[in-house]
Amino acid sequence: MKYTQNEKILQVNEKALVIGADIASEIHYARAFDNRGIELGKLFKFSNDAEGFRTLTTWLVELKQKNQKQKIIVGMEPTGHYWFTLAQYLQEHGIKIVLVNPFHVKRSKEMDDNNPTKNDRKDPKTIAMLVKDGRYMEPYIPTGIYRELRTAMDTRWQIIKQLNTIRNRVKRWISIYFPEFPTVFGDWEGKAALIMLNEFPTPEQILEKGIEGIVARWHRDKIRAVGRKRATKLYEAAKNTVGIKEGLIAAKNDIAVLLEDYGQKMRQYEKTMALVEQLVLQIPGITEILKIKGVGLVMTAGFIAEVGDISRFNHSRQIQKLAGLNLKENSSGKHKGKTTITKRGRRRLRALLFQGILPLVATNREFRELHHYYTTRAQNPLKKKQSLILLCCKIIRIFYALLTKRVAYDPQKMMNDIQRITLPKAS
Repeated sequence: MKYTQNEKILQVNEKALVIGADIASEIHYARAFDNRGIELGKLFKFSNDAEGFRTLTTWLVELKQKNQKQKIIVGMEPTGHYWFTLAQYLQEHGIKIVLVNPFHVKRSKEMDDNNPTKNDRKDPKTIAMLVKDGRYMEPYIPTGIYRELRTAMDTRWQIIKQLNTIRNRVKRWISIYFPEFPTVFGDWEGKAALIMLNEFPTPEQILEKGIEGIVARWHRDKIRAVGRKRATKLYEAAKNTVGIKEGLIAAKNDIAVLLEDYGQKMRQYEKTMALVEQLVLQIPGITEILKIKGVGLVMTAGFIAEVGDISRFNHSRQIQKLAGLNLKENSSGKHKGKTTITKRGRRRLRALLFQGILPLVATNREFRELHHYYTTRAQNPLKKKQSLILLCCKIIRIFYALLTKRVAYDPQKMMNDIQRITLPKAS
């Protein structure tokens, strides 16, 4: 995993054929160069299908033999999802794939002609020149259980995103047609509240049903947390509502559609999480991680899905960098700027760690004490958010140790970060 700039440059020697590929949805473009930047062939155009991929490999092999090269390196931008299939095809045919940063392509495209023009002929050359100079990275494409888990967690992210949209729309509907509803039910997703929204969503219907009818409906589903007192409060809220009273037929249809979508997404979420649990428990060392108080299935599965095979890393700091939690500093001469995290790498991993550290600090004694120490120590006390970021790095180190060394979690080792000052003995 440790791959320096010098090592990257040495990969592109006189025996290498460097290809720059500009990826699109239907038609791709490629250009070939040697390690000095001399073009070895004309612009090659190929389609995003099996026939196009076959013509590309034929072209590459012919160029390789004609110019007496021993290896092929294909560089491309990781923009969108269109590069996935091409990368898999080339890897299956023993061709090395590397990725270049789209930001670098954008900034360096003017070096040859001092022109910011972007076109299908220019971009492949810019990509190839970045590869030639060693400004690339080797992609990690997960396989096996890690591929399955990443796909399952991607599905979960999409479901959560859609659920949040539905939740916001339901809240909007309630605010328009029955704004007093939240004063009766703190959470509209509770069982009793969902029954009301499904069967008697408008104040008009609640008044028609009456207090006894509402209580009877709750009793039918054996809901014990609510009774006549809550039904009376709901009835009074409906009686004195200031909600919109026009367009109620369409409004009922709107909330019915929203709740139908909500129910479907919740079922999809439960099914997906069952699959996630089944997959993640197959990875060695996961059971020890789940024994840590405050660490849940989502945090654990999300970490593995984003990181992949932990054995490809030599040190936990590499995972920290992957999450964009490594530090950057803007200083020049006597000026010393702020030190912040880079926020590069996999943003989902960074978000998942930060969201997971909050309940961890709330429920786990060791993390809570460590957080308190970092924010109250006499020298260089941290702000709360800085402390949480530091704890995110701490949990990365813990996960790395448990997964690579196959050891049990030791709460006492957590506390070693707290430096206790020993007072000198009185003479």
